Amino acid sequence: MIQSLRNFLNEFKNFALRGNVIDLAIGIIVGAGFNQVVNSLVTNIILPPIGLLLGQVDFSTLFINLGFTKYQTLAEAQKVGAPTLNYGLFISSLISFIITAFVVFLMIRWITKLQRRGDKGSKAPTTKQCPLCFTNIDIRATRCPACTAAL
Repeated sequence: MIQSLRNFLNEFKNFALRGNVIDLAIGIIVGAGFNQVVNSLVTNIILPPIGLLLGQVDFSTLFINLGFTKYQTLAEAQKVGAPTLNYGLFISSLISFIITAFVVFLMIRWITKLQRRGDKGSKAPTTKQCPLCFTNIDIRATRCPACTAAL
């Protein structure tokens, strides 16, 4: 029993300490922090001017009451547990998602460009080796010039 527990713990340790798992954990932590920054940007910087342009609209208070009792604010409806469609909060989340997706797109685009720059130094091979006589020949050749073997 103790030996199987030790084996299990060793197996878990090997899994948890793999490079990919640690990289994934770091990515999740950084992503969570990035998500908070984007949500703050949307809530505190982007939506207030949009709300001002639309006539003093506060997106966090926009809702549709699904119940029969009237409520003046979303806070009142939520306090009593009334069913509501909180479309203002959905708009905020949608804008946050679009900004996050755009930033991820820009990052991947930038990383791809860096990888392409690194690949420029390694050119495609121009020669190949004859499998019979091991002579280096042009990659376009169909016969070896040294032994006349068909390639």
